[in-house]
Order: sequence, then structure tokens, then C-alpha cells
Amino acid sequence: MSFAVILTLTAVLVTATLLPLSRSTHWWVRDLDFPRLQIAAAGLALLAAELFLLDLAEFADEAVIAATLGCIAYQGWWIFPYTRPYPNEVKLCARDAPSDDRIRILASNVLATNRNAAGLLALVRQHQPDILITLESNAWWQSQLDVLEAEYPYTIKCPLENLYGMHVYSRLALEDSETRFLVEDDIPSMHTTVVLGSGQRVQVHFLHPTPPSPTENAESAARDVELLVVAKHVSELNCPVIVAGDLNDVAWSSTTRLFRKISGLLDPRVGRGMFNTFHADHWFMRWPLDHLFHSRHFTLSFIKRLPSYGSDHFPVLVELVYDAPAGATQEGLTADAADEKLSEERIAEESAKVLKVQRSSS
Repeated sequence: MSFAVILTLTAVLVTATLLPLSRSTHWWVRDLDFPRLQIAAAGLALLAAELFLLDLAEFADEAVIAATLGCIAYQGWWIFPYTRPYPNEVKLCARDAPSDDRIRILASNVLATNRNAAGLLALVRQHQPDILITLESNAWWQSQLDVLEAEYPYTIKCPLENLYGMHVYSRLALEDSETRFLVEDDIPSMHTTVVLGSGQRVQVHFLHPTPPSPTENAESAARDVELLVVAKHVSELNCPVIVAGDLNDVAWSSTTRLFRKISGLLDPRVGRGMFNTFHADHWFMRWPLDHLFHSRHFTLSFIKRLPSYGSDHFPVLVELVYDAPAGATQEGLTADAADEKLSEERIAEESAKVLKVQRSSS
């Protein structure tokens, strides 16, 4: 492998590392937020080739190796919080936590063309979630999932054929449920108040914004603003809050980090793993697109990635425990003045109104 080839590959690595530093919302820039693990792995392979082939006595060769090391370290910085050595952001719940203070949520992007509804129903019956949230579910999926209504009588339904239908089935009571279109006229989100067995009310928001891609949105602005509109609303609440869904963004991106800073919500994956949910069929190209964030009122019982049943997303199962005293000392990301300004600018650019998500707090 000649020096020119190694130099070219190093330049590609550096470009892929530096481009996401910009605030550009173009899809081809923002999509480089996703494969940070894969880019780091490619960097390690390139580093091995450089150490074997280059002359460490030459300044130019040393510079190339240093650039590669810098890229690997920088990519690793973004994903390190989602590895086991990193401290947990969310505490584990007490072993004797009351069952009435628990909420178990199964979230799944079903893939509209997938016809293995029986596979999802089997997971529901096996894991007995309190709430099932489905994304990409259309009229056909609704016809299959409605068999759950005997056990899950509280529902919110928005069947759509545009890959953005949503359904909620709950055995816990739901109050003030609404389907809203926060930024785009055909992209719904669901907002409700869940009543735990103990009587505690929890405000819950289910989201599925569009991704930045050449086939959907050429820019990430609509996705980013939907997240920030909800984050802004949540930041003004004192009640327990959960935000979940397929956010079409990775946990470590600048957009999701900004969402966490503005909202003040916690990520139970920090210090526990990536829990990559997409793509279920390609082990070498996976990242965490399906999320659940929550306020400090909760501690974690468990989080699991469930087996595939034919969708391109793995389902995720999370059980939280309402325990405000234990959770009060938990710390997430904190917004500074620059974060607040950036959030306001992005919302203003899309003319999105925070009032669109305002609901009565519980």
C-alpha cells in the first residue's frame, strides 16, 4: 500500500470526523453522526496498516499517524458514555420497589411492510409491558394489534400509510390523550398522561420525526426542531416525564445531546451500553435510533433489546420505577447559554411554536 493510498484514506477519515462539527443540517453531513463506532473501527484498521507500512522516522508519516489517532480518539469520545466503563447516569431501582410505582414500556418500529404481527404479539405476551408503542403502524397493523384491547383497553391510534403511523396500547389509564402534528403536517406525535397503579400521573410523549435522508428530508431541521419543541416544553414541567420513540437520531449526536440538555431528561443507557436497534439485519451497521428518556423522578429496573420479528428495528423494553427521593440526585447533561440560544434559533428557523405541545401538567 503506497503512501498516496494511505494519505487518501487518512484524508477521508479526517473529513468524516470533522464534517459533523459543523452546524450544517444537510443530510449527508448529519448522517455522519450515526456511524461513529464504524468510523472508529475503520480508523483502527487504518492505524494498523500505517504502523506496519510507514516509516516512523519520517515527519510526514508521523503526521499521518497522529491524524488517524486523533480521529479515533475523537470518535471514541462521543460513544464512550454508552459503554460499560462509563458511570451510570440513572440509578438502579431498589429491589423492594412497589409494583404500583413501576411502568414497563415496549417500543417498536414495526416496519410497515412487515407482516409478522404474530411475532410482536408474542413478545407482548411474553414480556407483559404496561404500554406498547408502535411506529410505522398502518391500518393493517392496527387490525392485527386490536386483539390486545381486552388487556390494553386504553389506546391512541393514528394509522397512516406514509411510514409514520403510530399506535399506543396501554393497560394503565391514559388521560388527556392527544395526537399532534408539531412541525410537519403529516408526521404525528402522541402526548398523554399515564396513571400508574399508585395513582401517580406521568406525562408521556411518543415521537417519530423524519430522518435526514435524500429520500425524505434533505436536511435534519424538521427532526431537530420537533425534538427541541418537546424539550423546551418538558423543561418547564415539574411533574414526572417520559419521552420515547424512534427519533431517527443516534444517542450521541449533537442534536440528541442538545435535546437532553434543554429538556433535562436522563438516558438510562449511559454507562450500560448502546442498545443498537437499527438495522436489525446488518450487524456491522447498527446504531441506537430508538430511545427512552425520563425525568429524575425515575430509577431504572431494566432495559433490554428484544429479538427481531421481521422489522428492520429491534424492539426495546424498558421498566422504570417512580422514586422521586432516590432519583433527585441523578445528574444528566446541563444546558449553558450557548445551548439555549442555539435551541431558540433552530425553533425560530422552522417557525415552530412551543404552544403546539403544551398540555395540562399533572
